[in-house]
Parts: sequence; C-alpha cells; structure tokens
Amino acid sequence: MKVILKQDVEKLGKVGEIVKVADGYGRNYLIPQHIAITATPGNLKIMEMERLAVARRDQRDKAGASLVARELVKLVVTIRCKAGEGGTLYGSVTAIDIADFLITHKIDIDKRKIQLDEPIKSIGEFQVPIRLHREVTVPVKVVVEAEAEPVQE
Repeated sequence: MKVILKQDVEKLGKVGEIVKVADGYGRNYLIPQHIAITATPGNLKIMEMERLAVARRDQRDKAGASLVARELVKLVVTIRCKAGEGGTLYGSVTAIDIADFLITHKIDIDKRKIQLDEPIKSIGEFQVPIRLHREVTVPVKVVVEAEAEPVQE
C-alpha cells in the first residue's frame, strides 16, 4: 500500500513523502491516527497544494523572524538579582526572566525559544541564543548584575 505522510515518522519518511508500507500498518495505524493518507491522484494534488501553502507560510514566518532578530541584536538584556560575596546569585536567571525582560521592551518571545541550557547562577555577561525560526537563531547579550543593597543606618 502506498501512503502520503502527513507527519515525520522515524525510520519511515518525512512530511509529504510517498512511502510503501504494509497494508495492515497503513490501514490500522497510519491512516486512523491521521499520520498518513492513501496515495490517490486526488490526495496527491491536495498534498501538493498544502505543501505550497506551508512553504509560503514558512517564508513569511522567516521574514518576520528576521525583523525581530534585527531588534534583538541591538538589545542588551540587563537583569538584577541578589548576589552573595563571590558573585554567585542567591537564585538563578532562567529563560522566563529573559522572556519577561523582552516583554517589557515590547518584544513577545516564547520562553521555549530561548535556548538556555542551564540557568545562569553567577554575575557576568552571557550570550544566549534565541531560536526565532528553524533557520533564524540570534545571540542576545544578557548582563546579570548584583542588586544594590539598601544602606542601613
């Protein structure tokens, strides 16, 4: 049986590919789970139209991400936290903190797009990559400073 994949399937193929599978696998799993559709001439035309629509949408999203990237390159994210004597933070700076800072500067970015491998736990300057699109990743300079302690009399 030949099917057209609607999703990437590991060890089988990518979206839009026509693959030959066992009849039972196609009828009992791929088609009911909406992972694939049968490879008929009508379905081939529909998938081609969807592929073109996805390509146009992807191009538009990439252009929008490039515009946001130009704004992010100019920006320096400055976060103040309480810190100890050796420059270690009492808490940590996470992707949520960076996303909140960007929102205050009218740039709305989902925290999952901020590729912070582990939370920042010390004072200093860091380069944090933000993946705006699968082809557009921009490094953002994050400066973590110690919060000024109030003077006690």
